[in-house]
Amino acid sequence: MNQGSDIQFRLATPDDYDALGLVMFDAVRNGKSPYSEDQRKAWVAAPRNDSIWHERLRQQRIIVATANLDIIGFMSIADKGYLDFAYIRPAFQNSGLFRKLYTRIEQLAVIEKQERLWVHASLKAQPAFLAMGFQITKTECVELNGQILERFEMEKLLNFL
Repeated sequence: MNQGSDIQFRLATPDDYDALGLVMFDAVRNGKSPYSEDQRKAWVAAPRNDSIWHERLRQQRIIVATANLDIIGFMSIADKGYLDFAYIRPAFQNSGLFRKLYTRIEQLAVIEKQERLWVHASLKAQPAFLAMGFQITKTECVELNGQILERFEMEKLLNFL
């Protein structure tokens, strides 16, 4: 895969859920990261593909980006404007794909008349969300499988005219 591929966007279907687990694993474990290898392993030890993962995804609207029919990134919106997932395969990071996925998620939020979007952003995702107009509301440290990871709660108010 290369960044020059023709990228398409669509809503995810249940048939995509295992592939989304692979994208998340690849992004966290193989992309450049400010987190240590132990922290990344605690965050995502293996690709997610079980019934708990499928049920969590089933309750969200998910935009996937594909190149040559392969899923290269995704972003999701859950109830009350919560952006639960935002992951891009390492080969497509820093290519503008985050902005394109986010733009489509914000369009869904506007259609749904959400007043705000909010997210728990990782150290890596925080600059991208700042660039989309989000503000940090608090800095948090969370414990995952014996590791402490710093993250940011962020929000963006949506204006309706």
